[in-house]
Amino acid sequence: KKKQTMLHSNNNNTENTEEIEEGSRSILLAIASQLTKGTDLHRVALPTFVLEPRSMLERITDFMAHPEFILPVSDIDDDVERFISVVKWFLAGWHIKPKGVKKPYNPVLGEFFRCKYKYQDGSDAYYIAEQVSHHPPASAFFYTCPQHKVIITGDLKPKSKFYGNSVASLMKGTTNFILPTRNNERYEIHMPNMYARGVLIGTMTLELGDLSTVRCEATGLVCEMDFQTKGYFSGQCNSVTAKIKREATQEILYDITGQWSGELFIKKHIPQEKTSTVGGLLSFNKKDTTKDKQPSELMVDVRQHTKYPLSVSQHQEEKESRRLWSQLTESIKAGNMDKAAEAKFKVEDEERELRKVREKNNIQWQTRFFNNAGEDYYLKGIETLNYNNVQETCQKLDTLFI
Repeated sequence: KKKQTMLHSNNNNTENTEEIEEGSRSILLAIASQLTKGTDLHRVALPTFVLEPRSMLERITDFMAHPEFILPVSDIDDDVERFISVVKWFLAGWHIKPKGVKKPYNPVLGEFFRCKYKYQDGSDAYYIAEQVSHHPPASAFFYTCPQHKVIITGDLKPKSKFYGNSVASLMKGTTNFILPTRNNERYEIHMPNMYARGVLIGTMTLELGDLSTVRCEATGLVCEMDFQTKGYFSGQCNSVTAKIKREATQEILYDITGQWSGELFIKKHIPQEKTSTVGGLLSFNKKDTTKDKQPSELMVDVRQHTKYPLSVSQHQEEKESRRLWSQLTESIKAGNMDKAAEAKFKVEDEERELRKVREKNNIQWQTRFFNNAGEDYYLKGIETLNYNNVQETCQKLDTLFI
């Protein structure tokens, strides 16, 4: 099996760091001087040198980049093994990123991104995402592989906050991993947050932090994950620890440790034996010497997995991401930041003008591909997809790409 070049080292974090040039640092300092701690950065115009040359709507596809973890899930009959496979898929989606500390473009209202996947076993997958709200920002997305009976859908509502020498991207929203032929068994996922440290002073570093969960109500299982930021003087980069539990009883079944950028290990949890004293009035945890000997298995080494290619139509509509931002993307890749700034302003200025026209004429914005139920978004017509008839489902999905 062809190995991917190592993306991250266990001993350093070079792929997640970036040395900022003095001129660029001065620009960031000038912006920061106008902000107060806790400021929402969504309305702040960021310089183009911090941008990754693609839209957030395309960036979300990084979680669909490893079909080897997605496609087998529906065929796994054991509840716990099936749950573990979903957790593995989720943890394996974070290592794909550009070198340094970059953020994707903020999508404009009505922007959308569509792509397809053709897998080696002949199956097909479809992905579509739309910017369904601009204030506050919200991106809705839908992925499915009808032949393998799997859906991944949800919404992303990032909130960027300024905290002096760091910037936080609070990853609000919900992702649902759904198995339609297993009574729509649903795995509800909440993401960790992202932090850019050293924005004004020191080396700029990207980290994941805080708590994240995968929960399946049908099986009563939950995985609680702790993405740990590296301390100033100690700690390992990109660390994560997790526990898979039965939610009703809080019984821990498995422990997961490792790095989301490298190796992740899993082992069965052995509870500590309780010993009673003084007629049972007091108890303490007896050291279980077998616990340390319990072998850990390699759950996944994400460095061994390459990103599966997606296919995008050459015939793009005006609001499709790659066409909409094409001049900005070309300028960033060419290293022409002045031209990139002009291209970015042009798209955003045109969007501001469209918003003014809608407000003047009292026109309510209508989404194209998604409906909402409360705060959640779902693909229009999703209830008509029959996963017991693959051909019919693929034909319906194909109409979204015309």
